[in-house]
Amino acid sequence: MISELWPLFGLRLTTPRLELRLPREADFAGLCAAAARGIHDDGFMPFTFPWSNLPEPARTRGALQHHWRSWAAWQPEDWALHLLVVHDGTPIGSQEIAARNFAARREVSTGSWLERAHQDRGLGTEMRAAVLHLAFVALNARWAVSAAFTDNPRSLAVSRKLGYRDDGREIPDNPGTPPRMLQRLRLARLDWQAHRRVPVEIHGFETCRTMFGLGDERPRGLA
Repeated sequence: MISELWPLFGLRLTTPRLELRLPREADFAGLCAAAARGIHDDGFMPFTFPWSNLPEPARTRGALQHHWRSWAAWQPEDWALHLLVVHDGTPIGSQEIAARNFAARREVSTGSWLERAHQDRGLGTEMRAAVLHLAFVALNARWAVSAAFTDNPRSLAVSRKLGYRDDGREIPDNPGTPPRMLQRLRLARLDWQAHRRVPVEIHGFETCRTMFGLGDERPRGLA
């Protein structure tokens, strides 16, 4: 099985309404179709790199390369896990969790997109809660960081609902685009514990533990 060769294919996160896992070849058509149906309103760009506005076939090919590149570049000291988000058997988005030198820094970052038709239903919160559970329970993270433009209230609302605090602002260097303010956010372990509302189950983590740079370390619990 492919999960024996690349154990990350056996990792799954489940919530009451969602399943998050690495996409297989058969999943990519559905994932790209979800993006093509729309992620955001015309005239608004929530991403620092405007990939969702690229014309086809550049958008689809770029999305595939993004996933494949993360697999090929994976190292225990520098990894990015791009998970397919499945609702009622259908791909509806993607949730990322990434880290560099995690064993020493104990910090992860997250990013995501969700098909517009499924927004405003709490699913964005649920998918982020899933990877935060992975971070703080399985990986023993100390912090999680994220960011959103200050004119993106939906993303900021998800972060604050989950306990993130403001962590400064910056203007990304994107040549050829108008300057926009980016709000950085940081979630400490104790704030995550205080705001936990979504039940999450982790499946298949033990077989891929060392791929995250953890060695034989075991979770220390929530204390």
